Amino acid sequence: MKKRISLIERKTKETDIRIRLNVDGTGKSKVSTGIAFLDHMIESFSKHGLFDIELKAKGDLHVDSHHTNEDVGIALGEAFKKALGDKKAIRRFADFRAPLDESLSGVRLSLDLSGRGSCHFHTNVKTKWVDHPSLRASDVVKGYSFLDMRHFLESFSTHLGMTLHVDFVAGEQPHHVIEATFKALAKALDWATSYDNRVKGVPSTKGKL
Repeated sequence: MKKRISLIERKTKETDIRIRLNVDGTGKSKVSTGIAFLDHMIESFSKHGLFDIELKAKGDLHVDSHHTNEDVGIALGEAFKKALGDKKAIRRFADFRAPLDESLSGVRLSLDLSGRGSCHFHTNVKTKWVDHPSLRASDVVKGYSFLDMRHFLESFSTHLGMTLHVDFVAGEQPHHVIEATFKALAKALDWATSYDNRVKGVPSTKGKL
């Protein structure tokens, strides 16, 4: 199988981002976005998904973190899309449930590398920090909110071309639920991007993803 490596350089008036991605890596990362909690989440994503990620971002953080958070999600999605290429022989679908302390079985994530990017959030319970569908921006962890994560995942999914569903079942600490979400995403995406030797060509009746 060919090496699935990509380099993305994305520069706007608001951000300057460079990402080098190896989908078939060992979980090594070097991440600097200027948003400490986002760095931690991408490092965790890299570790648990076994993706090698070198990411450097400079943004207008003197305004706020919105542009940097969004554009990192966009660029990372573009990096995966470029690295995966025609997606021949991949598993395509994945589902993973990630526990973290009181967030036991708290985050279930399902995805499809369909080529059609969309992101959907669901919850069957009320917690101390989320009242679906109105998610409060004030629920933050070290300057990073649940809404920031949602915006990041929407940007990532759209530009990767991935259908993503995140189901929140239980959890009280924003840190735990956000971290469990990134870990679940890592494990699910690792499985979905892995090769299945039984699959010949693109895993779609259309012949293209």
